[in-house]
Amino acid sequence: KRGKRMGQQGDRSQLTALLGEYAAAHPQESACWQRFQKFVDAQARCFDRDCFDDGHVTGSAWVVSPDRQEVLLTHHKKLNIWVQLGGHSDGNPDPMAVATTEAVEESGLEVRILSSRAFDLDIHLIPARKNDPQHYHYDVRFAFQAASRAFHVSNESHALAWVPITELATYTTEASMLRMQRKWLNYKLEDV
Repeated sequence: KRGKRMGQQGDRSQLTALLGEYAAAHPQESACWQRFQKFVDAQARCFDRDCFDDGHVTGSAWVVSPDRQEVLLTHHKKLNIWVQLGGHSDGNPDPMAVATTEAVEESGLEVRILSSRAFDLDIHLIPARKNDPQHYHYDVRFAFQAASRAFHVSNESHALAWVPITELATYTTEASMLRMQRKWLNYKLEDV
């Protein structure tokens, strides 16, 4: 899953624009987007997966079913929890492209982006594993709609599951997952 070669940094202006749009749309989440922007401004290698000076930028996909009533979750092998699809930027400075690639690679589904605006932002701690120290993922999340329900499970997952969005808490009680559930249930599509 390599975008650009690690170490080749692209322009951070696209991410900064996404963060600015998100800040305007979600002023109540100021602690998150301010910390995110501060990190991006300070860390020249923010898109590199081996940047452990606080962490690195990742891209994720909230993938809904064709009827938009279910969300596709992965039972993540490394973290052993149910979460949205997503992964490392690997040097790619385009979070939407990263999220799209991850959605397709991890599910085998054809997906379409529902909005060029970020659906959610999250900063979460990743525990130390093998040679990687504990670090943060600065995650930009986008909403997608799948063309079908016929997924395949990649080697990064124990399993995938279509979960009714209203029943998400039966799979996870993780705060950012429940925040995305609330956003999906409360927003009009044009707000996504």
